[in-house]
Amino acid sequence: MEKIEHIYLDIRGLRLHIAQIGKGELGTVVFLHGFPEIWYTWRHQMIAVADAGFRAIAPDFRGYGLSEQPPELENASWEDLVADLLAILDALAVPKAFMIGKDFGALPAYHFALYHPDRVLGVVTSGIPFTPTGFNFASLPEGFYIKRWREPGRAEADFGRFDVKRVVRTIYILFSRSEIPIAEEGQEILDLADESTPLPAWFSEEDLDAYAALYEKSGFKYPLQMPYRALSRIQLVADPKVEVPALLIMGEKDYCLKFPEMENYVRSGAVKQFVPDLEITYIPEGSHFVPEQFPDQVNELIVGFLKSHSQSV
Repeated sequence: MEKIEHIYLDIRGLRLHIAQIGKGELGTVVFLHGFPEIWYTWRHQMIAVADAGFRAIAPDFRGYGLSEQPPELENASWEDLVADLLAILDALAVPKAFMIGKDFGALPAYHFALYHPDRVLGVVTSGIPFTPTGFNFASLPEGFYIKRWREPGRAEADFGRFDVKRVVRTIYILFSRSEIPIAEEGQEILDLADESTPLPAWFSEEDLDAYAALYEKSGFKYPLQMPYRALSRIQLVADPKVEVPALLIMGEKDYCLKFPEMENYVRSGAVKQFVPDLEITYIPEGSHFVPEQFPDQVNELIVGFLKSHSQSV
C-alpha cells in the first residue's frame, strides 16, 4: 500500500484526488469505485496490475473521499462523471485506457466507452452489467434500500443516528449478503444489522478505519445524490452498442442478481446484444464485493483480460 502515490488534479473546477501506481509499459487502467467505496476499494487490483506492467489510476469520484465537493449537490449528474474521466485522461496525457468499474462505477465506465470509444481499450465491471434502459425497481417493496435512499431526508435521518464508522460497517455487512437489503415497515435500512454482527472475514478493522476516515471528510450528502437520487437522470442512448472488448465478473452470491430480471438478463446472454464482445465469469462464493473478497481470483481475471487486449497500446 505504501507504494501507491496520491496526487490532486484540478478537473473541471474541482480538486480531485487520484491514487496511482505503476510505470505503465503496457498501458493505463482506470479503476472506478461504487458506494460505500472510495479509491481504496481497488487496493489489491491496483498493485496487481502495476506488477503486471500497467499504470493503475483510481480517482475518488467528485464528492467522495479526498475529492472536493461539487456545488449544488442536488444537480449531481452521470454526465459529470464521464466528463471528469475524460478530463483526467487528458490531464495525465493518457490517449487510451482500460476502464474498470465496480457497483455504480460500472455505469460511467460503460458510458465512457459509448461516448468516447476512441479512448477506451476495454471495459471490466464487477457486480453490475451494462443495461440499456437503466434499472426498474417498481416490483420491489417500499423498504428496498434504493427506494428508501432516494427519498430526500430518509437516509440522512437513518445514517445520522450513528457515527460514520458504524454506517460504513453496517452497509458493508448488509451488501456482502446474498439477499437484497429490504427493511420492514417501521424499520430503517441500518436496522438490518446491529453492532453484534461481525464484519465479513475478508474485511478487516483496518480496512474499515480507512473507509471511515475518508467518509469523515466527505460525508454522505453527495454519495446519496450520486448514485441513488441521480438514477432517474441517466441519459439513455438510442440503440447503444459497446464496441470495445468487455469482461463482467459476477459473484454467484451477489444480491444484485436478485434485482428484477437481472439474473436472466446476464445468464441468458441477453446482455451481449448491447456488449457483443463480452466475456462473463462467475465466482461461486463471490458477493457484491468480490474484488475485495477474492482478490487473487479477480486479479488473475483482470490481468489476463488486460494482457489479451493491450497490444494496441
